[in-house]
Amino acid sequence: MPTHRSAEKRDRQNAKRRSRNRTAKSRIRTTVKRFEAASDEETRARLLKEVQSELDKAAGKGIIPATRAARKKSRLAAHLRPKDAGSAS
Repeated sequence: MPTHRSAEKRDRQNAKRRSRNRTAKSRIRTTVKRFEAASDEETRARLLKEVQSELDKAAGKGIIPATRAARKKSRLAAHLRPKDAGSAS
C-alpha cells in the first residue's frame, strides 16, 4: 500500500490506464479472430478494414508500437492477396 498521496494517485492512474489498454488490446484480438474466421472474400475485406482501423487507433494512442501495428496490418493483408502475387520476378 502506498503511503504518499502522490503514490496513491499514481496507483489510481495506472489502474485506469491498464483497464483502457486491456480493452483496446482485447478489441484488436477479437477483430483479428473474426477476420481469420470469416470465409467469404467480401466479409474478409470489410473485416480487414476494421482490424486496420483498430490497430491504427491503438498505435496512435501509444497502446502498441506503430511498427507492430504496421507489421500486423501487412501480414493480415497478405491473407487477402492471391498466392502468386507475392513473387515478383
